[in-house]
Amino acid sequence: MVAVPTYRRPTDLARALRGVLGQIPDLRGVADVEVLVVDNDPAASARTQATGGPVRYVVEQVPGVAAVRNRALDEARAHDLLVFIDDDEEPEPGWLAALVGLRARTGCQAVAGLVVPDYEVEPDKWVRQGGFFVRRTWPTGTRRPVAASNCLLLDLGFVREHGLRFDADFGTTGGEDTLFTRQLTAAGGTILWCDEARVRDHVPASRLDHAWILRRQRSHAATAVRVELALGGSPARVRVRAALGGGARILVGGAAAAGGLGGGLRRRARGARLLARGRGMLDAALDRPGHREYGQR
Repeated sequence: MVAVPTYRRPTDLARALRGVLGQIPDLRGVADVEVLVVDNDPAASARTQATGGPVRYVVEQVPGVAAVRNRALDEARAHDLLVFIDDDEEPEPGWLAALVGLRARTGCQAVAGLVVPDYEVEPDKWVRQGGFFVRRTWPTGTRRPVAASNCLLLDLGFVREHGLRFDADFGTTGGEDTLFTRQLTAAGGTILWCDEARVRDHVPASRLDHAWILRRQRSHAATAVRVELALGGSPARVRVRAALGGGARILVGGAAAAGGLGGGLRRRARGARLLARGRGMLDAALDRPGHREYGQR
């Protein structure tokens, strides 16, 4: 099953579905593929787009991305594999076959692929130099300790055996995928990287705003600390480490962002990124409320 979570992005969803449906013939004779759209809008605004071919449509009334992903797990009970792709993404040719193929060859419990930014408008130099939307990649077959869920295949047998679920506490902030995949590897699962499995993330002009970018960096850093807290261990140790690390990043990042360390625009942009992440770490260390990226209602 391929699951596409969505919330009030009809045009993006239609594009994502075209891309996914176009790849189903690549698996003919290998796997039966069902496509599931999980709409988090109670008004069922995506129903019109989720038609045609092997597409099934459900509405998840509970707000938040964790509830949507858990609904996909529940709806996939008759399937062995579940692939997630976001509604603002578009798969590149061979994406689905690459994910399934690596899983078939290795028997791993998860496969993650690369998300490549596709900008609506050309980003300014500060955004480019900061590398804010560029994700790292690794050679195919590299073991990874964690993965994002916007280009991810899961072995549902392993997920069910270990009772893995997306944590509702991360439903409005994001980070539910980080915690989930960390728990998957802690349970003995293997996540492999597949460089050939690529999706394009369509980045609207509104997301190129500097304030939005830095707010998201701050939120992501805070969420990373919250994941560490959720994984157990000593909360005091996690908070102290986050406070010290956050403080150091604020000092170094602030100096770089202000131009005090030289290096031109690249260093200033990356300094601003470091400063924002330091603030996020400090937010989480002090238990300050964070940005709710998915708190749409």
